[in-house]
Amino acid sequence: MTSASDNYAGVWDTRIGFGRRPALISIDFMKAYTTDGADLYAPGVVAALSPAARALAAARDAGLPVIHTNIRYQPGRFLDGGVWVKKAPVMKAMVDGNPLAEFCEQVLPLDDELVITKQYASAFFGTSLAATLTALGVDTLVLVGCSTSGCIRASAVDGLQHGFRVMVLRDAVGDRHPAPHEANLFDINGKYGDVIDTADFLDHLKQAGTTP
Repeated sequence: MTSASDNYAGVWDTRIGFGRRPALISIDFMKAYTTDGADLYAPGVVAALSPAARALAAARDAGLPVIHTNIRYQPGRFLDGGVWVKKAPVMKAMVDGNPLAEFCEQVLPLDDELVITKQYASAFFGTSLAATLTALGVDTLVLVGCSTSGCIRASAVDGLQHGFRVMVLRDAVGDRHPAPHEANLFDINGKYGDVIDTADFLDHLKQAGTTP
């Protein structure tokens, strides 16, 4: 019987590698995903925090652009949430003043780091992210955050479609359950980017001799 990995091998698993200028994009690391008992709580996101913090520190030390995203809606009628908040009303927690909508302490943005607010899954949809990255001369995206099957996957697909090389740090992204996490990493690695470990990213920075 042919396994999925055998079926993809040599067809959908080409490695693209890093380009000349990476940027780290930290996607939606909000407390709703890491607070035990919250509706959006995802153990896989909790596990991803420490590797993501290491990647974030290394990117800062190397002088790479660092951009964070969060999700915010206008409370009340949630018109800016469109059909998504109808499909996933749990997302209505993402409003100003809700502690669950705040960033996790381990990966807080610095005062001079850009925070892009979005209303949908992809970090590109309805935002200025692509234009900002292009203006910075970025050609490679290093993605950390959550969730693997949602905003990470959507951002990886759109990143590729906007002409960027996409690197997803396997241990620095997380989901509610290992099955969708692994399935989406498999698919991203097959079609949309390279799935690597945080250690691989740190090695790349060291070998590239990246400096501010």
